[in-house]
This record gives sequence, structure tokens and C-alpha cells, in this order.
Amino acid sequence: MALVQVSSNKCSGGYQKVFEHDSTELKCKMKVAVYLPPKAENEKCPVFYWLSGLTCTEQNFITKAGSQQAASEHGIIIVAPDTSPRGCNIEGEDESWDFGTGAGFYVNATQEPWKTNYCMYTYVTEELPRLINTNFPADPEKMSISGHSMGGHGALICALKNPGKYKAVSAFAPICNPIQCAWGQKAFSGYLGEDKKTWEAYDATVLAASYSGPQLDILIDQGRDDQFLSASQLLPDNLIAACSEKKIPVVFRLQPGYDHSYFFIYSFITDHIKHHAKFLNA
Repeated sequence: MALVQVSSNKCSGGYQKVFEHDSTELKCKMKVAVYLPPKAENEKCPVFYWLSGLTCTEQNFITKAGSQQAASEHGIIIVAPDTSPRGCNIEGEDESWDFGTGAGFYVNATQEPWKTNYCMYTYVTEELPRLINTNFPADPEKMSISGHSMGGHGALICALKNPGKYKAVSAFAPICNPIQCAWGQKAFSGYLGEDKKTWEAYDATVLAASYSGPQLDILIDQGRDDQFLSASQLLPDNLIAACSEKKIPVVFRLQPGYDHSYFFIYSFITDHIKHHAKFLNA
């Protein structure tokens, strides 16, 4: 699993790097951003995985969120992959912004023509940690996951489907109940087919309702002025109700005046990294 360095920039005492590799799961070249804090020069560090939202690449988070300073202070490696396979020449992959390229939805597709390449769930939970643990001073026992919007959905399902694998999980404006919203229904019908029962395996609200694993402390920030909240794409109340029923602790913060953008993420990313550090550095 050879990694080719694409860029490297000194940042907050460490290095923000981008690498390219041939993915065995996605059967294409993929880019992944890796922030190495100063601590990584001498010892193994925990790893915080960040999953971005619709239309994003590995670049959005590393250039807009301002995560590096807090990661440097807490000695945490940040790994930010792309949001879908790229350049697979699948008919229709570039036709819409919320399906196909830039919109992998962190599922393993079962339908033609997507199932050969669109296996983002396995890429994020298995291939990527193997790649990172092999090539960087990462502590394989200490990983956590976070994300925004579609990536918040991805972070939540990865944590809920793999009890104990991630020490912490958080999300910004996640798509909490995709089987009940337009974005999720479009993506899931395309990637997973028309049998809605199969969709439940990738829905955080459904997964929370049946969760039985070690305690998972969830932090969610949501902008009150988020246009996708009012458009019923995010549905956080459904997830909160499911977590409450199962006694899964959720800190849900509705932030007045904030929208769905990276300005919102920038404003609270330090809180999220502190939340993760509490569990990763315990």
C-alpha cells in the first residue's frame, strides 16, 4: 500500500500533508490528507478521522476548518479522506452534486454500476486505518471519528456499527436519519436499491435504536440558521430520541445564527478536538 506524497506544509508546529494511493476497496487512486502533530516525531499518536460532506474533497477540511492548532496541542493525528471514488468513468457519476462523485455517502454500494467502486464504508473503517497504521506513528488502539453533514452521517454510522472501535464520535450538522430525508433516499436507492430494509444498516437513528456496545459519548453541533435543518434534510430530533431511549449520552448544541458552512465548523472545531482528546488521551 504505497503512499505518494503530493504536498507538505509546516503548520502549527507539525506538518499538513496530502498523499495519494491506489485503493484496493475503491479500485481507483485516492487522495488523503494527514496532519502530523509535533508529538508524532517522537512517539505514537491517536488518530482522529474526519469525514467531509457533499461535494468536498480532502482539501476542504484542511484549508477551512482550522483544526491543526488544537490537534498540535493535543498530540492528535488528523486523517481526512476524499468523499467518494474519483475518475471511475461510471455513467452518470458526475451528473448531480448529491449523488456519485463527491457524494459516496459512506456506504458499500450493492447496485450496478456503483458496487465495484463505491465501497466508502469499508474504505473508511478498514482500508484507511490499515494504511495509516502501517505508514505513520499512529496508535492503532486509539482512534476516533467526526464529520460534517454527509460526513457527520458517516462518522455516526461508523461508530454505531463498530462498538468499541472508535473511542469518541462527534458531528457537525449530520444527516441523522437518511432513510427519512430526500438526500438519503436518493443516495440509498441508487447505491443500495429499492429494498428499504437494506437502508437501515446505514441510518444512524436506526442503528442507535439497536445499539448495544460500550458507552459512546456523542457530541453534535448544529447551526440554528442551517437551511438544510429547516428543509428537513438533517432530522437531529429523531436521532436524539433514539439515543435517549437507549441511554446513549448525546450533547446536542443548537448554535444560534450559524449556518451549514465551514465558518460554522471553524467556530467549534476546537471544542470537538477537545472532546475527542478526552477519550483518546485517557
